[in-house]
Amino acid sequence: MTDQTELNRLLWHSRRGMLELDVLLVPFVQEVYSTLDAEDQRCYRKLLDCEDQDMFGWFMEREVPDDPDLARIVRLMLDRVQPK
Repeated sequence: MTDQTELNRLLWHSRRGMLELDVLLVPFVQEVYSTLDAEDQRCYRKLLDCEDQDMFGWFMEREVPDDPDLARIVRLMLDRVQPK
């Protein structure tokens, strides 16, 4: 179980000020992050260090991150919200 202080910090950093990112990142932290294994949690924290415009392009599927860690977490997040 992830400690509440870390979840609060991640929630704060997930609020980007761009609605398209906020509607993906904030619910992901609230509903999914604590269920991820340590490696996927690390990937999510790494994602938060990225520029908003890069994330926007990845989540709109205009581009795929070059970094395999980032590609993995972006895909995991997209699979969660896209109908099969």
